[in-house]
Amino acid sequence: MKPLIAASVLLLAACAGSGADAPAAGAWPTIVSLNPCTDAILAEVAAPGQLLAISHYSKDPRSSSMDEDMAARYAATGGTVEEVLALDPDVVVAGSFIAPATRTALEDLGIEVVTFGIAGDVAASEEQIRDLALLVGNPEAGERLVERIDRALADARPPDNRPVEVLLWQPGGIVAGEQSLVSDLLARTGFANAAPARGLSQADYVALEDVIAAPPQVLLVAGGEIGQQHRVLDRLPDMRRERFDTSLLYCGGPTIIRAAERLADIRRAVS
Repeated sequence: MKPLIAASVLLLAACAGSGADAPAAGAWPTIVSLNPCTDAILAEVAAPGQLLAISHYSKDPRSSSMDEDMAARYAATGGTVEEVLALDPDVVVAGSFIAPATRTALEDLGIEVVTFGIAGDVAASEEQIRDLALLVGNPEAGERLVERIDRALADARPPDNRPVEVLLWQPGGIVAGEQSLVSDLLARTGFANAAPARGLSQADYVALEDVIAAPPQVLLVAGGEIGQQHRVLDRLPDMRRERFDTSLLYCGGPTIIRAAERLADIRRAVS
């Protein structure tokens, strides 16, 4: 556990014992987020003024998992040390792939860096939510977000247990592997990811002719390649084709709610 998170645990335990409310901004660390997935979670759990900036990815609809209006409330950085220093945060929250030189430079300047990996399923995402909420000093907000996610997943559960075969065709013509968050979401909303059954792993490529040769029950198209838009896909009689927004692919946190709602709509249409 990071020093700052560990200190938060002790302080929050004291607050819980005294019945205190969630702390106001200023009592807890100011934060710059360099990762689009932590951007979205921190925007939900941080106090006003506590999240100083989000990553530039969250300002781009092609890579953002945040609501456009919410993203517009925050400044953004390209992740350079100079930009971060200008904001003077207490903590930088980043993905596990942050450049070692950037991390070292920030830590040498007295800024704590806390990293988070890619959540591989819903449980891992909810753990990240709780860790980030603890970091900002507001675990209650984290629990509220987790409850919203659990409620959305419960609402998205199909009335029958018959899984519908689905192939998720992502940007670049690749598919989602079995050990991925979106595969977990597919299973929870009544789908069976066809990729593993076809011997495909995470990021394996699927060509148009592969889909034509063995159409799944449902084809979720999240990419924009020529083959993924080909009109022949509409002439496969036993396959339903649906769009799946790329903003729902990459992150957990509040994105799970929107992804579950979209998948539930598709599952109901198939039924």
